[in-house]
Amino acid sequence: MSLRIHVLACCFGLGSWVAVNGLWVELPLIVNTLPEGWELPSYLTVIIQFANLGPLLVTLMHKLCPGRLKERAAIYCVLSIGVLACILLAFSWDETTVVAAASRSTAFFILTFFLALVDCTSSVTFLPFMMQLPAHYITTYFIGEGLSGFIPGLVALGQGVGMAKCVNATQSSGNLTEEDMYIVQTQFLPPNFSTEVFFFFLAAMMCISLAAFSALNRLPRTFELSTENLVPDTDTVASVCSGLDNHGAVTEGENSNPKCHSEESGQDRPQLAKSGHSVFQLTFIYFMVVWVNGATNGLLTSVQTYSCMPYGNLAYHLSAALASCANPVACIVAMFFPKRSLVLLGVLCLIGSVFGGYNMAMATMSPCPLLQGSALGEAIIVLSWVFFTGILSYVKVMVGVIFRDESHSALVWCGAAAQTGSLLGSAIMFPLVNVYNLFQSGDFCNTKCPL
Repeated sequence: MSLRIHVLACCFGLGSWVAVNGLWVELPLIVNTLPEGWELPSYLTVIIQFANLGPLLVTLMHKLCPGRLKERAAIYCVLSIGVLACILLAFSWDETTVVAAASRSTAFFILTFFLALVDCTSSVTFLPFMMQLPAHYITTYFIGEGLSGFIPGLVALGQGVGMAKCVNATQSSGNLTEEDMYIVQTQFLPPNFSTEVFFFFLAAMMCISLAAFSALNRLPRTFELSTENLVPDTDTVASVCSGLDNHGAVTEGENSNPKCHSEESGQDRPQLAKSGHSVFQLTFIYFMVVWVNGATNGLLTSVQTYSCMPYGNLAYHLSAALASCANPVACIVAMFFPKRSLVLLGVLCLIGSVFGGYNMAMATMSPCPLLQGSALGEAIIVLSWVFFTGILSYVKVMVGVIFRDESHSALVWCGAAAQTGSLLGSAIMFPLVNVYNLFQSGDFCNTKCPL
């Protein structure tokens, strides 16, 4: 029975963020087809921020109408929407409509919003349900949640990316065939399997999560909720790694059990009084939270196409897939090598920001960045994105651990700061990319860069 529950908890966690993570690693193939092109990631960052309405509504329901929201029904609804949205994406992801005299990926945007809504809402519904099981199963759930980013990255690596080649095409100037002229066009070869198959894979992952939840929901209720130590100290890093990017998860955990909240609220004040960090140190930590989340969830992700695509489809493909794998790997490293030194975290934040600065610099130089057309340039941009994501993910986890030791409310404010940073990053970059056109796209065959 114990092994079965561990497997079910892990499979249940797979459905938490697999859809959004899958979208990001599939972008290297999608941007070559949809009309938004290289601007597509900047749209996705804003759509994902709007999807945080889901956890906000759930939290308000618990605040204003305690006991009215049926948690299990909400999870069934969330996972069913995720399955349906993935299936619809497989059939209509490349459908476009004309909006304001321009072709837009309306179907893709709408379905992406629902997928993001599912994943964001999972943060405030899945974990409270898991808290009804003994604490050691929660660690397994977090492992599954980490795999929700790792597995799509591995599948995307196996999918490969369509290599680009230059072909001659004829452009007719009307009926006068003698005036026909030849032009060079970029043609993308197909990957190992199509984007439609990848979206069906995401739907299958969501179905596995739904089936696992259904099985967990049918388990005999022989467990009792422990309000004293719901997540043991050994699972601190795992719990923070899950909830730091989505402060709604922490907020919901605070609201889902009023008795637990009333007991902990009385403990928060003494913990804050005994805090080992000064006001300056806490300000520095909160600044790191805002900056790191703003950079990883808004500033840099909005322009990843501009920093990678000039080096070719393969460079963008490897950057997206390996960076998706780097996040859960960083959480695992934080489990075994937790370092809470503010000096070390500050240095790591600076190093990660240097890699981010290089990525941003290459984006601003698009379509002619440094070392374009060389294997060295491709390797550097891929490694830069992997180290940028991995190092700052480690910083996010360890900062969350520090705040968890401060108090429960400090961790909630940490989540609020993380969401603020993500929102600011997305809001800053969207007009720079789509309104002011500060970043320029290119064409593999027709872009001429100075030597």
